[in-house]
Amino acid sequence: MNKFTKQKFNAYLSGVAADNGEDVAFVANGGQFTVEPTIQQKLENAVLESSDFLKRINVVMVQEMKGSALRLGVLSPVASRTDTNTKARETTDIHSLQENTYSCEQTNFDTHLNYATLDSWAKFPDFAARVGKLKAERIALDRIMIGWNGTSAAATTNRTSNPLLQDVNKGWLFQIEDKAKARVLKEVEKSSGKIEIGAGKTYKNLDALVFALKEDFIPAQYRDDTKLVAIMGSDLLADKYFPLINQEKPSEILAGDTVISQKRVGGLQAVSVPFFPKGTVLITSLDNLSIYVQEGKVRRHLKDVPERNRVEDYLSSNEAYVVENYEAVAMAKNITILEAPAPISPVAA
Repeated sequence: MNKFTKQKFNAYLSGVAADNGEDVAFVANGGQFTVEPTIQQKLENAVLESSDFLKRINVVMVQEMKGSALRLGVLSPVASRTDTNTKARETTDIHSLQENTYSCEQTNFDTHLNYATLDSWAKFPDFAARVGKLKAERIALDRIMIGWNGTSAAATTNRTSNPLLQDVNKGWLFQIEDKAKARVLKEVEKSSGKIEIGAGKTYKNLDALVFALKEDFIPAQYRDDTKLVAIMGSDLLADKYFPLINQEKPSEILAGDTVISQKRVGGLQAVSVPFFPKGTVLITSLDNLSIYVQEGKVRRHLKDVPERNRVEDYLSSNEAYVVENYEAVAMAKNITILEAPAPISPVAA
């Protein structure tokens, strides 16, 4: 780290210390501190700003590490009538009556920046913003990756064995399979372990599968919610956007650009999100998915490590992935779209 960069980095450390009510020397010497709630909220805002998807779901602060889910988003019906000559009127919980709990797991977002990178940034007036932005972007991507692929919370994680962060936390899809098995379709033919889509199959196209999934797996009180979307892997969307022209073409296909702009599959808005598993469809509303972050429990310390020519930034946060209402979900996995048979060439006379 050159002299000018060192000055910029020291100014950055001074700002971090002031924001969190800590002594500059304590922070500069690698002391661990608890991030102030107002600064934690700023960090969360920076993460949200880097991800359109995270802005569409719920990312909320919670006081307790474990507890009952907040039951945000999808609401239960409440309209009723009571003959008050025989009994008193009773209120209804506006949220789902289904019991649902969460448990936050410590998640470490430990990173480093090499001196060469810091030296190249030092000349810019937004040096501090660049340092923070890069980390916020990665936290956002990691949260999405965990939400779709997480299956466990290992004491010590292994990114080599779990490149999609499967062992960092239990994500939404895993919890749906674990807690709402009746709402998950894994196969059409018993013991086949797959859902094949194409001519001659139960589902002739992806639209038929999505429509049936919504009608058969989601209760009537949630089925026609206009916020329902079909989240799916990019492999399935590619087949939807560029379908083969055959006798099984979906009714919604009017023109290529119309399908892409509307992104509708089986009558639902289609959503493609990074790291969503291939061959999978999830029907729900985006506000039925949440990430809970425990307030006042973000801990951080920074270390200048000259022997490795880098600055290390250790940050931990307690987080949980929550499906607010398991009644308002339906999922299909192991989906394979079969190729249409090649046209038969006419026999020469």
